[in-house]
Amino acid sequence: MPMIQPKDREYLQKEFAEKLVHPVRLIMVTQDFECDFCKETREIVEELAELSDKITAEIYDFVADKDKIAPYNIARIPAIAVIGEKDYGIRFYGIPSGYEFSSLVESIMMVSRRESGLKDATKKALAELKQDLHIQVFVTPTCPYCPRAVLLAFQMALESDLVRADMVEAMEFPDLAIKYQVQGVPRSVINETIALEGAYPEPLFVQEVWKQLK
Repeated sequence: MPMIQPKDREYLQKEFAEKLVHPVRLIMVTQDFECDFCKETREIVEELAELSDKITAEIYDFVADKDKIAPYNIARIPAIAVIGEKDYGIRFYGIPSGYEFSSLVESIMMVSRRESGLKDATKKALAELKQDLHIQVFVTPTCPYCPRAVLLAFQMALESDLVRADMVEAMEFPDLAIKYQVQGVPRSVINETIALEGAYPEPLFVQEVWKQLK
C-alpha cells in the first residue's frame, strides 16, 4: 500500500508542476536492517520523487555509505536532508507523517523556489547574525501547531548560512526528548540552551531568540 494516497498524489503532482522551480534532492538515510519507521520514511521520499522530475530521491545506508553521507553530518536515522543548489541545513529526523508531511512538502517547494518568505525585519536580523544557530524543533505527528514552528526554523535556515534547522520526532528519539525536557510540542531548542514552547509568531520568535543570544 502506498504511503501517499491517490487523491493526495494527484493534488501534489499539480502543486509541484505549478510551484517547483529549481531541482531538489531528498537525501534519505536508512540502513539495511531498517530502524523503526525507516522503511516508511524511505517510501515517502521515493513516492514524492515520482511526482515531479524536479525532485530526486537519493537513498543511503547509514553504515555502508558512511563516507557519502559524511558531508551532511547526519547522526541519527531515519533522516532526510532537503538539498537545493546547496545544503541549507534543513533536516528531518524521524518520519514526516501526520501533520509533519506538510512540513516536508512545504520545505521542498521553498527550497525549489530559493525564497524563504520571511518578513523583511527577520531577513535583516539574520543578515546581521554573528553566530551559528542550531534550531531543533521537537514534534509529534498529531500536533497541528508543530508544522508552523518547523517551517519557521526551515525558513531561517534557508535565509542564513549560519542557521541549521532540524525537525525531530520526539517519540522516535526519546533520549533527545529526555535530554531537552520535552513535555509538550512544539518545543524549539536553540543552541542547546534556549528553549521555547509553542508555535511562536515569526516576529516574537526572533525577538525571544535574539534577546537570549545577547
